[in-house]
Amino acid sequence: MTELHSAPFADLSGHEVYGLCKLRVDVFVVEQNCAYPELDGADEDASTVHFWHAEDGAVVSTLRLLRTENETRIGRVCTAASARGRGLSAQLMTAAIEHAGGADIVIGAQAHLEKWYSGFGFERSGPNYTEDSIPHLPMIRTAR
Repeated sequence: MTELHSAPFADLSGHEVYGLCKLRVDVFVVEQNCAYPELDGADEDASTVHFWHAEDGAVVSTLRLLRTENETRIGRVCTAASARGRGLSAQLMTAAIEHAGGADIVIGAQAHLEKWYSGFGFERSGPNYTEDSIPHLPMIRTAR
């Protein structure tokens, strides 16, 4: 059974932190071949809330919601290859948007996912750019 969880970093167990980081490294660093600073300091910020699905004790999808003085941002959205196609990331997006409480939300989306993110009300907010050799675009979901 897959369970949806959310928590700030301070409330995560060591096992949960490991699972979140492992999945992100498996997807972004290994699968997508992107050498990037996974541990960027944002995970442990007091304003960051982590959302994830666990299945048999393993993290199978995750994202994080960051709030700063200037913006609310969703990032690090990923799902294990073995769990794709089940709508898990969509459930996490919905939960994070609800948690944001009507704030404008920005994302740096991989370009091939523009249509998927638009299904959650995100719109392109600028030109394409390349990050870690992958085409991206900025998007925003304006408060309603």
